[in-house]
Amino acid sequence: MAWRSSGATNEALIANLERNKLIQSERIRDAMLKVDRAHYAPASPYEDSPQPIGHRATISAPHMHASACESLLTYLQPGAKVLDIGSGSGYLTAVLANLVSPSGTVIGIDHIQLLVDMSTTNMGKSEEGRSMLDSGQVEFVKGDGRKGWKEGAPYDAIHVGAAAAEHHIALTDQLKTPGRLFVPVVEGGRQHIYVVDKKEDGSLERKKLFGVQYVPLTDAPE
Repeated sequence: MAWRSSGATNEALIANLERNKLIQSERIRDAMLKVDRAHYAPASPYEDSPQPIGHRATISAPHMHASACESLLTYLQPGAKVLDIGSGSGYLTAVLANLVSPSGTVIGIDHIQLLVDMSTTNMGKSEEGRSMLDSGQVEFVKGDGRKGWKEGAPYDAIHVGAAAAEHHIALTDQLKTPGRLFVPVVEGGRQHIYVVDKKEDGSLERKKLFGVQYVPLTDAPE
């Protein structure tokens, strides 16, 4: 039903996602309502489809952002610490920050400095976004997302917004016990979403969900 979820406004988009059961949690609905997608997508922001943001990157379709939040929701409690890998234009980072407010923190990491700068600028378009940046609730950094971000670890939840070529050990190493990772992984030329749970004893449980098509998690383009 994703293709029928587009709307003329942010409110209409969220209402359609909820009606089509792509958003199932009131917390996620409220968090997405607080973040105007037009601040983060340069064209057709309320279409339920991926949008190019330059630098060979995209902002994922709204239904994929909703799916990621639904999958991670148990670990997105107020006060939680979250890492958003491949943060792009900063949209999902802002949604995640609303889910862990008022005392949680979110770090968005991207390997392209211009996207790091863009995401900071985009968040600054709203008063709430500026407040989150000023308080340190949200931080954007440049780095190789395949290695995570040790400086902020451990994390309650890690979201990866680009397709990994393998299950990167560095990411599960940076999870709390317990903690959860949402990551698209390339397998035999296809991509699938995996949810990886790190148990209290440190063991890992991987669950394969569904097929997707993301840009690859790679080195920065030259």
